Amino acid sequence: MFQSATYLIVFLFCVAVLAKVAAPTVRQTILLVASYGLYLTWTRWFAGVLILSVVMNYLLGRWLRGKPTAARLWVGICLNLLLLGAFKYIPEISIQIPIAPLKSFAHLALPLGVSFWTFQALSYLFDVYREEELDPSFAEFALYMAFFPVTISGPVCRMPDMLPQFRAERTTAWGEIVEGFRRIAIGAFMMQVAKLLGQGILAGDGIVTGFDRTTRWSGPDVWCLAFGYGLQLFFDFAGYSHIAVGAARALGIGVPENFDRPFASTTPSIFWTRWHMSLSFWIRDYVFLPLATMRREIWWRQFALLVAMAVFGLWHKATWLFLIWGCYQGVLLILHRQVQLTQRRVNREPPAGPWNLVSWIVTMTLINIGWILFRASSLAQARQMISALLSPNSYAEHFLSSSLYFLVGLLAAGYAAVLLISLKLQRHGEATSQNFLVRARWFWIPPLYALAMILLLMITLTQSGGVGQLMYRGF
Repeated sequence: MFQSATYLIVFLFCVAVLAKVAAPTVRQTILLVASYGLYLTWTRWFAGVLILSVVMNYLLGRWLRGKPTAARLWVGICLNLLLLGAFKYIPEISIQIPIAPLKSFAHLALPLGVSFWTFQALSYLFDVYREEELDPSFAEFALYMAFFPVTISGPVCRMPDMLPQFRAERTTAWGEIVEGFRRIAIGAFMMQVAKLLGQGILAGDGIVTGFDRTTRWSGPDVWCLAFGYGLQLFFDFAGYSHIAVGAARALGIGVPENFDRPFASTTPSIFWTRWHMSLSFWIRDYVFLPLATMRREIWWRQFALLVAMAVFGLWHKATWLFLIWGCYQGVLLILHRQVQLTQRRVNREPPAGPWNLVSWIVTMTLINIGWILFRASSLAQARQMISALLSPNSYAEHFLSSSLYFLVGLLAAGYAAVLLISLKLQRHGEATSQNFLVRARWFWIPPLYALAMILLLMITLTQSGGVGQLMYRGF
């Protein structure tokens, strides 16, 4: 993907040209050719699936715009879900339910990015149904569906945000290019950290081994794997998102952010407005809100919340574990709302400082327990690991490498320190311009970053496994 030489050449060429070309038609043509050319190099046969989706949804959009009825919208929804299900869900179901007619689907490969561009197509149809002023040309719609910085794993974009940018007559500003490359550098570093967590400081002592090769866990082992996997997933996907957002920015296009300090969240509700934000907001706007507004009863809104998070879970993969994970997150959100309702009834707010600390500890503990369901290979493994968590006798020993405990603790502390330092620099950067460290931060931060990146590469590239892979690519 973006690590390939082909991607880098195409990306740098587009950056150079768009920094000089202002005509919208020319800019669209360059991005369109680059996007579909790159997709053809990734998966040639499945480019046909992407083009089929583009043509189908463009025609559905025109049909729906002519007469925006619920019946026509449902036709579009069903066709998109049928296309998505054929590649993403039926193969999984055929493995779990051995029915003869489904066996032919068992080895069907998943087209790169199908989950993300299908959701973009659906959001377009929803927005047309709501009679938003959207009239993209076929070329503009095709670019929206396959814009190469976000094609594979998002962020999930929306037509009302993208269409004005495609039509803008402007060149890419130098400041946008610099900011884009800064984001790409941050993302590359974060993905390398994720790879280190996955494989461990010593080969075979990482998160991957802890889940896939270990057969016995103590309570401390499960906590280490749960928190470690949460960090690994965050560094990997947030790192990718930095690269995607940065690449788009260097091309003069703004796309949605995906993460905003999720590990600083003090409630589950806040967490889900900071984690995988483009998908979370998509589920909120197009699943939860339409369902919740059907009835006024509190129980119905809670049910809608549970359904929305179940959809969130099943979006990742059609397995019992992801369904349970989604429902578990829905229950956490419902419990948080019950706490809010109780506080309103008693009309008493607890002290902010101690309450926020307790709320943060509880939230992070419960969210990270959920990663066991998200990452476990089977229901049996998830049950075994959760049993170890709940068994007091299992806390007397550990079976994982001590180096993994050290690595998870070190990276968690390091990330917390980076957050605090960056927040301080952001808040006081201009106000404290007399401070040398603040004033000279663009001189001492890049060498520090380069040194950290070199150390990471020295550790990860000397082990087996090659270049790290995007974990969310499988979804």
